Amino acid sequence: MRKFLILGLGTFGSHLARRLAENGCEVVGIDRSQDVVEDLRDALAQIHMFDVTDRKALESLGVREFDAAAVSLGDRMDSAILSAMYLKELGAKRVVAKAVTMDHAKILRHVGADEVVFPERDMALRLAARLTWPNVLEDLRLAPGYSILELAPTVELVGKSLGESRMRNRYNVHVIAVRELVPERLTVAPGADFVVKDSDILVVLGRDEDLEKIRRR
Repeated sequence: MRKFLILGLGTFGSHLARRLAENGCEVVGIDRSQDVVEDLRDALAQIHMFDVTDRKALESLGVREFDAAAVSLGDRMDSAILSAMYLKELGAKRVVAKAVTMDHAKILRHVGADEVVFPERDMALRLAARLTWPNVLEDLRLAPGYSILELAPTVELVGKSLGESRMRNRYNVHVIAVRELVPERLTVAPGADFVVKDSDILVVLGRDEDLEKIRRR
């Protein structure tokens, strides 16, 4: 069983902790609010109430035993920086920290955070993509300059095979999967003879500059 430590159980931290627990992981949470601790007591394997910048208290949890630790302290940037630093000093295998600003992210990385996330920013970007381009159902940044899109097929694609659509030649992108709704199934690496239905969702990989052409169709 994988084991995780969550520092800060606000909106993001509590959702993360609950989902990990629902996924069958052992989750230990820390927060300074009595109300939060009481609310999550039955959902997590363990929950503690203390200041996450208390190095001795963190050490008592056996930080090295966790597969990863997540730091989510809202706008308490100084506390996030200190706790991330302490976790790495105490031997944490992996530290994921929520950042508020770009400068905050730089400092978190400097003190040892293995990964920095911006949940609000990332969700806003994904929502903006869906609102701007109605056929874009999901937009996932894979690496700098590359993304994966979930697309509803345009009218010109419906009823054609992937080979006939010539998406790879026309747009320089790859259809890596098709999520079929009728019948409900996932087809990975569909062949050129796969015929697109209006209920299908295409999962497409490519460079951002090439995917931009599809977004704007």
